[in-house]
Amino acid sequence: MAETRSELRQKCMTILYQITIYKKNNMDYNVDDVIHEVCPIDNEYVKEIVYGVLTYKNEIDELANKYLDGWTIDRLGNTDMAILRIGIFELLYTDTPDVVAINEAVELAKSYSDDSVRKMINGVLDKIYHEKVE
Repeated sequence: MAETRSELRQKCMTILYQITIYKKNNMDYNVDDVIHEVCPIDNEYVKEIVYGVLTYKNEIDELANKYLDGWTIDRLGNTDMAILRIGIFELLYTDTPDVVAINEAVELAKSYSDDSVRKMINGVLDKIYHEKVE
């Protein structure tokens, strides 16, 4: 059975989390291998999100830092960082409806982050959405 976009986002979060760990520990890795470990069946959506976040990481982090009040994205936990990056990437670089991109990130944060981080992620995405709409 095909996985839902929500399930695929969860896999993207796991992949980005693993890549962050590899980078922090100066370990060699191949993005496609990491994707395949988590998502054995080839999936274009997963590749689009993972490669997109990695490609636009600097722009995404800059935007996140602009709206993280008194924080920077690199102070967040690895999981929280992955969720926020996916949310920002979907808001700015995909045709996912804005409300869906925000809601999906918040739902992931409900499962994997504490309440204060979930609210922070929601706030950042909401501010980016409003900046985008204006």
